[in-house]
Amino acid sequence: MEQVMNLISFSYVLLLLCSPFALAGHDYGQALSKSLLFFEAQRSGYLPSNQRVKWRTHSGLNDGKASGVDLVGGYYDAGDNVKFGLPMAFTVTMMSWSIIEYGKQMASSGELGHAIAAVKWGTDYFIKAHPQPDVLYGEVGDGNTDHYCWQRPEDMTTDRHAYKIDPSNPGSDLAGETAAAMAAASIVFRHSNPSYSAELLRHAYQLFDFADKYRGKYDSSITVAQKYYRSISGYNDELLWAAAWLYQASNNQYYLDYLGRNGDSMGGTGWGMTEFGWDVKYAGVQTLVAKFLMQGKAGHHAAVFEKYQQKAEYFMCSCLGKGSNNVRKTPGGLIFRQRWNNMQFVTSASFLATVYSDYLSSSGNSMRCSSGIVPPAELLSLAKSQVDYILGDNPRATSYMVGYGNNFPQRVHHRGSSIVSIKVNPSFVSCRGGYATWFSSKGSDPNLLTGATVGGPDAYDNFVDERDNYEQTEPATYNNAPLIGILARLNAGHGGYNQLLPVVPAPNPVVTKAQPSPKPKISRSPASWSGPISIEQKSTSSWVSKGRTYYRYSTIVTNKSSKLIKSLNLSISKLYGPIWGLTKSGDSYTFPSWVSSLAAGKSLEFVYIHSASPADVSVANYLLA
Repeated sequence: MEQVMNLISFSYVLLLLCSPFALAGHDYGQALSKSLLFFEAQRSGYLPSNQRVKWRTHSGLNDGKASGVDLVGGYYDAGDNVKFGLPMAFTVTMMSWSIIEYGKQMASSGELGHAIAAVKWGTDYFIKAHPQPDVLYGEVGDGNTDHYCWQRPEDMTTDRHAYKIDPSNPGSDLAGETAAAMAAASIVFRHSNPSYSAELLRHAYQLFDFADKYRGKYDSSITVAQKYYRSISGYNDELLWAAAWLYQASNNQYYLDYLGRNGDSMGGTGWGMTEFGWDVKYAGVQTLVAKFLMQGKAGHHAAVFEKYQQKAEYFMCSCLGKGSNNVRKTPGGLIFRQRWNNMQFVTSASFLATVYSDYLSSSGNSMRCSSGIVPPAELLSLAKSQVDYILGDNPRATSYMVGYGNNFPQRVHHRGSSIVSIKVNPSFVSCRGGYATWFSSKGSDPNLLTGATVGGPDAYDNFVDERDNYEQTEPATYNNAPLIGILARLNAGHGGYNQLLPVVPAPNPVVTKAQPSPKPKISRSPASWSGPISIEQKSTSSWVSKGRTYYRYSTIVTNKSSKLIKSLNLSISKLYGPIWGLTKSGDSYTFPSWVSSLAAGKSLEFVYIHSASPADVSVANYLLA
């Protein structure tokens, strides 16, 4: 048996070496462009004039009508014609995270506009699906009746019933994930469309409140989803995930406190995971909270956030094969979780490895696994190996991205791709007729589903390119969403990364979240506020150490009023180094020990050092004599 296994292993290596893809390198920019095209093929609703996937046209134009709500738009999740809310929201969250981390790299390859448009196609739909603060439509169409038919989206005759959650029929996981998607997307649009960004954030606030107040699993309310997208992990991970994204989007201390207060009870600090995807979000939460910790934002939650980080690194170590409970890999080196659409776990895990590698590099840290110290570069190498496998560096020399390379799946389990375009042949394709004529065809798909990442091979790198092999040949939007971020990162090469510095500046921090019951409020002053206190910053010196440039900043706070300032609290964000001349007080800063007040016309100075642009300094509150 051992000789047989050695022979098999040798044959894999030989095939890899002989493969035209092996050692040839990949065009990550081309793969990124193709990946984004796939989202246009998955569009539902009225397609725009700049639609690039020309074999598709309008579909689902009466969605929501029977329920008295406009639910036209959004995405079909995979190879069927149902709009499932939970995976669609996760798709938008991961697309947004990809842009937040690597938007500049996407811009350099000319794809940022397409990526942002892909996010907006999803969020426009979510706005419609959230017509009231405590109502969210989570599915349009029924998987059972939809799967009975094989039709183009443009020909659908299947039931288009709309299913919702509300206080009587809660769905904290669905509402939480949608809140995360809206919050993450609000960051994407903060510069290019501020009013739209604010609208998304408003929906995110409401959805989080709804999810947190009326707790329950969404598939207990929308039972038709159970067969297709059952919420196995429950909703605690989505509540933490939503809180993390709301904090990143709003800088609102309430959500950071939520992560600190609930980390233990909701599993954020307890669950050591070996998977990340549309159902189980813990590894994603742990990675984001580890980022907050490295940014110096943890405050008095540092001890709890360190436990989140330990679990984030448990996930990373397991993916590297250097932990105490390692993920399974195929003989060709692909992360393997399950037979059905395994590639979703590959791209999601690879994305987390990519961003965490950059977080560690930005903070000058390494990671400790049970096998020893691991430098950040190993995580990026892991992600690259997984992407290269997807693109063709594998025992079959097969690209699992449709349209990339010379050897890719030809018979994808996808209704629209497998049936002749309605623009070529407008003849109606009936429910069962589609199965007889098109599903059963042994020919290649008439429409190329460019950029689709299919389910991929089995545990032994075997793959059967047949349309009825849905476990391996069906694509999904949530396969591609994390992939676009990794491809942008790999395409841009190495160097010049500091992922602890946000691409889009966050708004000034606030301390409390609006609550149903009245609470004392603290008036806050943004940095640009023209009140009785002025704040001026300047860089006084800089130097280079170990290849990194450090800056010393001097900040002058002046009392411009005619009265004595008896107390003063400053809010400082995006501070990544030591500070002198102030005293830390909770989540803000106050007078140093040798200053008890600030007289009219007088100033105080504090300094800090870090390798970044100036920190955001604002007046949190003050008291005049």
